[in-house]
Amino acid sequence: MVNFVLIAVCIIAGMAFKATKSIHPDAHKGINTWILYLALPAVSFKYLPKVQWTTEMLFPIAATFLISVFCFFYVMFYSKSRGYSRRSRSTLELASGYSNTSFIGFPLISAFYGEGLLSIAIICDQTMFFALSTLGIIAAVKGGSKSGKVSAAFILKRLITFPPLIGCISALVLSQFIDLTFAEPLFDKLAATVSPLALFSVGLQLKFNGWKKLIPQMSASMLYKLILAPAIVLGMALLLGIKGDVAKITVFEAAMPTLVTSSIIAEQFRLNTKLTNLIIGVSIIVGFFTSAMWYEITQLLF
Repeated sequence: MVNFVLIAVCIIAGMAFKATKSIHPDAHKGINTWILYLALPAVSFKYLPKVQWTTEMLFPIAATFLISVFCFFYVMFYSKSRGYSRRSRSTLELASGYSNTSFIGFPLISAFYGEGLLSIAIICDQTMFFALSTLGIIAAVKGGSKSGKVSAAFILKRLITFPPLIGCISALVLSQFIDLTFAEPLFDKLAATVSPLALFSVGLQLKFNGWKKLIPQMSASMLYKLILAPAIVLGMALLLGIKGDVAKITVFEAAMPTLVTSSIIAEQFRLNTKLTNLIIGVSIIVGFFTSAMWYEITQLLF
């Protein structure tokens, strides 16, 4: 319950500060810099060293990337049918292909399934984060360029200089040679700033004027994020014969609303942050209802 209250408080606070002009108009850029360069890398160092990598965990890893790949084709066909620009297409890819597997996912999993299954959720979360740091950045770079065409060398440069990806790889490598337990309190504190600051940043950028014109894009994005994505993972689990807790949590995490960090990346690469923030806000509200539906489905089938 605390997490849900925090969501409302952070977003409303951002909107209130902006409306009363109590904060600099570009304050969200400084907040986003903190999240990208310090808080998100700390998340990797907090969780990745503790992950128990087994063959069973290949399913949530594969499913998470599959969601992003299918999203690419879904958004491509939808954008072409609507005649959208490359910028709009990239915005929809970021808003539709990546789930809020931790801030929303973790408490909902604890409430529906129990805290004992969070170890599976962590795999989904870190894989989602890695997919966003690679596939998501590629989409953002293409959408942020004026021509929509960028060289492979340029994309590679943006990838290897993207702080969260550097943190993710560093955590995986360094944890094999160094015991990072002594730094866990620091990682905990830094990682704890991600969700409240990201939501506050969303509130600062949230604009409702002209929202009716964006209903088609918002609907298409949430249709994929909240319905089609978990359905794809569900079908994949049934096809491969994956059952039990791994199947349940992987499907459930795929049904989570849009990842808040998508807004930060959209802002950094000059995509449509208004659309991204609206999808984030509305999908969180709608996601509370659809997640209950997916819980019942997973309990019935697995």
